[in-house]
Amino acid sequence: MAENILEVKDLVKHYPLTQGVLFKKQVGAVKAVDGISFELKKGETLGIVGESGCGKSTLAKVLMNLERATSGQVLFKGEDISQLSGGALKAVRRNIQMVFQDPYTSLNPRMTVGDIIGEPFEIHPELKPEIIICDEPVSALDVSVQAQVINLLEQLQGEFGLSYMFIAHDLSIVRHISDRVGVMYLGKMVEIGSDEQIYDNATHPYTQALLSAVPVPDPTARESRERIILSGDIPSPANPPSGCRFRTRCWKAQERCSEEIPLLAIPTTLEGPAAHESACHFPEVRESAAA
Repeated sequence: MAENILEVKDLVKHYPLTQGVLFKKQVGAVKAVDGISFELKKGETLGIVGESGCGKSTLAKVLMNLERATSGQVLFKGEDISQLSGGALKAVRRNIQMVFQDPYTSLNPRMTVGDIIGEPFEIHPELKPEIIICDEPVSALDVSVQAQVINLLEQLQGEFGLSYMFIAHDLSIVRHISDRVGVMYLGKMVEIGSDEQIYDNATHPYTQALLSAVPVPDPTARESRERIILSGDIPSPANPPSGCRFRTRCWKAQERCSEEIPLLAIPTTLEGPAAHESACHFPEVRESAAA
């Protein structure tokens, strides 16, 4: 089994909410990332999916130390890099690189393409990263170009043994490129497992709802599949629901869900591919959603 190259332990990123002009007073916090833990193995691709606003991009920025973690640890080869700065942080960034979501804000319009490409090699002459964090790297591209980029990423991974964290909305692309998949909802990781476990044996209601919305090319299968329509909007990350954060939109919610936060753990009641980490008090495989 491959070793862990990156370990994230109970990572938290809160943005303070303040009132006042001259004398600011904190009145709350936006809980963008709220206690996330996972591992990334050497040579592995971990896909991260979830609705807009669930904290995926914030997670990526905290891992890169572009945003300072409120608490928790980010271990790169066993070393906590979450609070590094200066030369030590620069050295780590030679090994962990990022593809940003929006090229219009991440690229300098005053620079030529040659200067943009050459700048990283001036800062890091021997630029050979071990981890690449891809934040929606193909979302703005045509389908044919998406395929070329995905194939290139896989080719580079095989050639250099790269590890990817691949953030995307397109669940089909995530399944194609990922070895494991993590599902985020309102700052929490609600389910994580292999691509087979997540796509064919999802046990969390939110994951099942996401999968039911994936377009199916086969008209027959499309008509026979049950679509799960979630009621209501995503709650505010500044005031998340008590207990399970998904309970306000979940058709399985019971009183326990409002009182007790479900832990991300392997359910003891499930076996086989269904036995993977899921943060639900009542996990079960929904056949109609997996079909």
